[in-house]
Amino acid sequence: MSDTALLIIDLQNDYFPEGRYPLVGIEAAAAKAGDLLATARQAGVPVVHVRHEMAGEDAPFFARGTAGADIHPRLAPLDGETVVVKEEVNAFLRTDLDRLLRERGIARLVIAGAMSHMCVDAASRAALDLGYEVTLAHDATATLDLAFGGTDVPAANVQAALMAALEFAGAKVVPTADAAAVLRG
Repeated sequence: MSDTALLIIDLQNDYFPEGRYPLVGIEAAAAKAGDLLATARQAGVPVVHVRHEMAGEDAPFFARGTAGADIHPRLAPLDGETVVVKEEVNAFLRTDLDRLLRERGIARLVIAGAMSHMCVDAASRAALDLGYEVTLAHDATATLDLAFGGTDVPAANVQAALMAALEFAGAKVVPTADAAAVLRG
């Protein structure tokens, strides 16, 4: 039994071009996440899909019960794969994610998903705090342009700053090919 799991965070329809909140580079990130998903399935590594849902009709995206909140079809869970539904940015907060992982003897996580600067960041940091070894596939994540204090921050800069910060915090931040090698053992 593997002590590694693939954690795919919030690769849901609303983040794609036809959705309510499209991200920069989401198609390329989803393709890389799909490569990791195929590798995990082939290697028999457990896969955990995280799906964010927001209550209320005024939710900006991922409104509960809408197609936008569904996991994108190219990354859809298979029967038997775990889906954790969260209402917070952090996939570990007020969910049974940590318990599910520990029950399976998981000590290492390979992480892909979106948004890099929010849910991927929060889950990666929480996993590190909880003692998991974290490998983050940087090219299997996506974010968007931000602005602060009158300064526009392109998505590429948001991504680079966040990946550098997570690497500094202890995550192994690697390209998909290297993350796939972790899944293969």
